[in-house]
Amino acid sequence: MKAALLAALALVSCAASPSSPAAPSTTPAPTPNATGATTATGATTAGAATAPDAGDGAHDELLGKPAPDFTAIAEDGTSFHLAALRGKWAVIYFYPKDETPGCTKEACALRDAWTKFQNAHVGIIGVSRDTEESHREFVKKHELPFPLSADESGKIAQGYGVKSTLGMTQRVSFLVGRDGKIFKVWPKVDPAIHADEVLGAASSLPQ
Repeated sequence: MKAALLAALALVSCAASPSSPAAPSTTPAPTPNATGATTATGATTAGAATAPDAGDGAHDELLGKPAPDFTAIAEDGTSFHLAALRGKWAVIYFYPKDETPGCTKEACALRDAWTKFQNAHVGIIGVSRDTEESHREFVKKHELPFPLSADESGKIAQGYGVKSTLGMTQRVSFLVGRDGKIFKVWPKVDPAIHADEVLGAASSLPQ
């Protein structure tokens, strides 16, 4: 009985251990475009990406496939399509709801690292099922420098295989390559360390 209990505790401990955050990027200055997204050049390795990054099983079927297009609203009220970022790297992060503690922490951490993302030549787009009005207030209150997309119907999340519960999407992020294909997936996001995780991935992106 004691041996079985110890074995069960060991399994729980392993399942609960979080991954360590990756080191932030220290790359050259970017060239921003009209939408506020930055051009995509890598930190160390020249040439195009040869293969998508391996995930942990969740959403792996999307790796290497074209990222479904959608419209996002920038902080200045202008709109643009994800397809407009073709030729650049972009992070699409799905989150449950504006102004909730975890989502606010995640958005503000990405905001605080915005200069580093620009230096890494990576754009950011947030997606939730909130309304455009909610997004405008969220962006204004927290001075977010990146656009948010209002996915009220849940169709965008569905296209990316992101599940919804009680009208709120799961916290999942995707790194889209310059070719418009999904290069990496973070299926289990910790808002406290996610900005550093993405920056760590960005530091090794090809030019």
